Amino acid sequence: MKIYLLLGTLSLYILVLVFFYFFQKTFLYFPQLNNYLTNEQINDKNELLFITTSDNLRLKSYSYIDKNNPYVILFLHGNAGSLDNRIYKLNAFKELGVNYIAVTWRGFSGNEGEPSEAGLTKDALGGLDYLNKLGISDDKIFIYGESLGTGVAINIALLRNIRGLILESPYTSIADVGKIKFPFLPVDLILKDKFDNISKINNINCPVLVMHGFADTIVPFYMGQKIFDKIKTEKLSYFTEDNHMMDFTPNLINSIKKFIK
Repeated sequence: MKIYLLLGTLSLYILVLVFFYFFQKTFLYFPQLNNYLTNEQINDKNELLFITTSDNLRLKSYSYIDKNNPYVILFLHGNAGSLDNRIYKLNAFKELGVNYIAVTWRGFSGNEGEPSEAGLTKDALGGLDYLNKLGISDDKIFIYGESLGTGVAINIALLRNIRGLILESPYTSIADVGKIKFPFLPVDLILKDKFDNISKINNINCPVLVMHGFADTIVPFYMGQKIFDKIKTEKLSYFTEDNHMMDFTPNLINSIKKFIK
């Protein structure tokens, strides 16, 4: 009887593993989630455009380019929602006197394609290439990664000589986050999109600003602290009492201003 019970439990566990392996992206990417939405309207200088990736996907993007501004932020959002959930951030960039281009991911915001680490990296490179075609060189571009986007931002910073890197609520790796949420799974074995930030961050050569809230309930603060501690180049931090999607308070905005200026 005990053997049958053991075999039954083992079979059930294997089924759970198979389920999570094949459907893991539904636990990582949430394009339909409409959280953090505010009533703030996008600034009247914002332009809606579509950038093209190296694999010929057209991605909805928001852009603000003033030729009098010396720098540009390439904004890479997190794993849920759309750019409409980040309007307050884009407006803050404009008020800082910084240009921006904000790219939506494949599989998000009505875009074709399916999200993956490799795919999202291509999406971000598409935004960077678009700026290059406007005559804006990499050394004038800051990459701003939010949550999941921090992994993409780090990937890009390893490939291109950008001006600087801004990381909001960064994680050590998606595997580490997965182990917290699904402690019964062998996450390291079944995870496809690893976004292993902690093993890459010490190879970054540009200046880095790390922002993280002590009260983050999605990516624990200690992960952001570990990322910050491993950075070998010039670095700044903005750590405060805040949750995952950080409030754009005057102090936070000033930290971005200080880093960019």
